[in-house]
Amino acid sequence: MDKSQSLEALSALSQETRLDVFRLLTRAEPVGLCAGEIADAMGARQNTISANLAILAHAGLIRSVREGRNIRYFADLAGMRRLLSFLMEDCCGGRPEACAPLLNSRTGGCGMTDAAPEPIFNVLFLCTGNSARSIMAEAILNRLGQGRFRAFSAGSRPKGAVHPSTLALLRRQSHDLGFARSKSWEEFAASGAPGLDFVFTVCDDAAAEACPVWPGQPMTAHWGVPDPAAAEGSETERSLAFADAYRMLANRIAIFVNLPIGSLDRLSLQRRLEEIGKTKNTEELVAHDA
Repeated sequence: MDKSQSLEALSALSQETRLDVFRLLTRAEPVGLCAGEIADAMGARQNTISANLAILAHAGLIRSVREGRNIRYFADLAGMRRLLSFLMEDCCGGRPEACAPLLNSRTGGCGMTDAAPEPIFNVLFLCTGNSARSIMAEAILNRLGQGRFRAFSAGSRPKGAVHPSTLALLRRQSHDLGFARSKSWEEFAASGAPGLDFVFTVCDDAAAEACPVWPGQPMTAHWGVPDPAAAEGSETERSLAFADAYRMLANRIAIFVNLPIGSLDRLSLQRRLEEIGKTKNTEELVAHDA
C-alpha cells in the first residue's frame, strides 16, 4: 500500500458511519452482512449505507460477494493489515520486525509483550445429536478464537455422523473439516479429557438433560439456537436454516471472544455469558458489544 492508498483508507474511516460499518463487518466475520442487515443494525437508511459501502470498497477496506439478488459484504482484513503495515513500516528506527509484538500484545507498547503468556481457554459446545449446531460452533470458535480459545463439541445422544448440510456450509466458509465428527459428551468427562473452562449448550434438549460432572467446575450457559436439521420446506429454505444458525452462532461467539475475561469477576462473567445466549441478531450484537 502506498501513501495515496493509505490516505484514501484513512479518509474513508474518518467518517463516523463508515467507521461503524467497518467495525460491524469485522464483528460479523466470517459470515458477512447484506446492506439491509447493516442498515437495520445501525438504524440507518439502506441507501445511505449503500453509499458508504461503496466508499469503503473503493478504499480497499471491504469486499463483496453476490448471492442471487443480494450482495453480501465482508471486512477486507487483508486490506486493513496492509494499511497497518504501511503505517508501521518506519517504526522502531526502520526495523518493523521489532514492532511485530505490538499487534499481538495487550499492553500496546512498541516492542513490548506481556510478561506471561495468555491463557488458552477450553470451550465445549453441547447439543443432542452433535451433528449441526455444536459442530458449527466448534468450527467458528476455533477460527475466531485466534489461539486464545480451543473449541470442542459433543452430544448427549450423538447421531454418529455430521449432517451433510453442516459439512457443506462449513466447506463453503473455508473451514478445515478434519475435526468434524459426532461424539458423546462422556468423552469430556473421562479421565485424561481436556480441562474445560466453559461449557455452552446450543439446543434446548441438551440444556434440560443432566450433564456429566465436568472436572474443574467450568462456567456454563445456554445459547439455544433453532435446529436447522428440523427445518422444512424447499431445499433453499432448508439451506437458509443452516445459514441462519451459523450466523447466529458466529454473532454470539464474536461477542464471547471479545469479552475482557481476565478483568471480570466470576459473577459478572456469568451474567455476560447468559446475556450472550439471548442475542439473536446483529443489532443485539452491537448493543452487547458497545
